[in-house]
Amino acid sequence: MVTFNLAYTAPINASKASPTLNQAQVWAGLKRKVLRAQDFVPIIEECIVLVEEQDHASGNVTVTREVRFKTGSEPAAGSGGALVREVCMHFAPCRIDFKQPDGSTVSNIVSEGPDGKLMMTYAFEWRYPGVKEGSQEAKVLEERSWTTAKMAVHGTIDTIRRLVKDGEITV
Repeated sequence: MVTFNLAYTAPINASKASPTLNQAQVWAGLKRKVLRAQDFVPIIEECIVLVEEQDHASGNVTVTREVRFKTGSEPAAGSGGALVREVCMHFAPCRIDFKQPDGSTVSNIVSEGPDGKLMMTYAFEWRYPGVKEGSQEAKVLEERSWTTAKMAVHGTIDTIRRLVKDGEITV
């Protein structure tokens, strides 16, 4: 089995980006992404929310959902076309963890850089049972993982910005 641990970070408000997004808008967008993943990540074609629960002590929300990755573009080996169950744990207002049954985890993190500007980081632990470490297949999957990571971060920021522009996120 091979496991890839990688993270990618991008500024949320890069120069000339308009409108400028604030923490509340980004958090509202990430919560929406849990419920409508296909609007944010092009390799996801369907998202079905099964359960949404709130922990009364912490106020944190956990959503159990199923997502369907487009065949041939999935981050998890062999998941293309099949529904993959994910448990999405919210840690307001800065992080959502997405856990898959094979142990793969993705964290969407909103933070401030040293200059006070908002940043978005996706940290991934993608597991590929049945793939031999150091193999050509592992190298291809690792390259695809980096491409997917970059696309997911930038796609999420762009989608949140569009939703704010269109008045669908109003905080």
